[in-house]
Amino acid sequence: MQGKTQLHYARQGIITEQMQCVANDEMLDVKYVRDEIAQGHLIIPANINHTNLKPIGIGEACRCKINANIGNSSVSSDMQSELAKLKVAIESGADAVMDLSTGPKIDEIRRSIIENSPVPVGTVPIYEAAEGVENIEDLTVDALFEVIEKHAKQGVDFITVHCGLLAAHVDLALKRTTGIVSRGGALMARWMQMNKAENPLYTHFDRLLEICRTYDMSLSLGDGLRPGSLADASDEAQFAELKTLGELTRRAWDAQVQVMVEGPGHIPFDQIEMNIKKQIELCDGAPFYVLGPLVTDIAAGHDHINSAIGGTMAAFCGASMLCYVTPTEHLALPGVDDVRAGVIAHKIAAHAADIARKRPGARQRDDELSRSRYALDWNRQFELLLDPKGARRIWESARDSSDACSMCGPKFCAMKTSQKIAAK
Repeated sequence: MQGKTQLHYARQGIITEQMQCVANDEMLDVKYVRDEIAQGHLIIPANINHTNLKPIGIGEACRCKINANIGNSSVSSDMQSELAKLKVAIESGADAVMDLSTGPKIDEIRRSIIENSPVPVGTVPIYEAAEGVENIEDLTVDALFEVIEKHAKQGVDFITVHCGLLAAHVDLALKRTTGIVSRGGALMARWMQMNKAENPLYTHFDRLLEICRTYDMSLSLGDGLRPGSLADASDEAQFAELKTLGELTRRAWDAQVQVMVEGPGHIPFDQIEMNIKKQIELCDGAPFYVLGPLVTDIAAGHDHINSAIGGTMAAFCGASMLCYVTPTEHLALPGVDDVRAGVIAHKIAAHAADIARKRPGARQRDDELSRSRYALDWNRQFELLLDPKGARRIWESARDSSDACSMCGPKFCAMKTSQKIAAK
């Protein structure tokens, strides 16, 4: 199967095991799933070397997915901490994870995450490539592509690569309030500036596509010029890069490589719908993977809420996957509890949009929860909640010996009163 991607099979009219798995999970007809993949509107990130993977579909036809970023930095975290984050992310409902490690033992941490992850794993290869040189301008094109191919061989399911940030775009970003806030984007801009050369991921895009096609590693075309503040939202730099990403999307499809496109960023609430529609137009309906969007700049410490507000709107308007934001965004590397809070906040956002868009089966769990709540069946309620352990802990910490919660108590429980009314 080497060199044959899910996109290749779909265009040949072939239904793969992965397509059938996604169809069953999404309650969709498998031929519809195949056809959406063939058009590039749905991807199944499933590297042929990720052997313990449960495939997922990312596309507007599917339920909105959630990605959780984990990974260490040069000043914080270790192998066991990252595996603990992986575990809690998956337990909390993450559909995919990205290892964004920039500190010691990058290679070792990535290998362990892939081995222990049943969900798709993404990376940003330029982080490891940058770790191998004293200054980013010393990075050679061959060294960068050697890192990318190593990730592919190890089983990485999708990579973020900032291919659309061109030398001509950099000056546009320098007019901004917050400049370039993407780590990968900033590194690439500095490389181009110091080497007086065009983005090698753009000029050598065919080389990148060949690696992806060999291992069926999906491309996540990164938004190196995403706005990092409301003041920079929807500006010339952001949309110039997006236009280039549309061009690269079509080139990837021609090479039978699966691709999704990354998006902003900090965006005022009233601009989210326009941003989603513009991406769908410029990128011909390729799945849109958004960071947030964050709808205010002043929520540090609570940015998981800030992001979930924007994420709900983005998912409702057509975003296919939300990259979670944790309470520590803009402040520190997230810990285990921050990962849990970030995943749950964005699961709520995605689920709310799925219900509003009337996805098949999206509301079944809610309706069953409501029936259990009316019956005061607490155990079943906890089984259905997004955070069963947290909810049970709150309930048990404050209840008395009755089956009522402490908010109303047994005498004023509206559910019990309603049951008495119905009985007569």
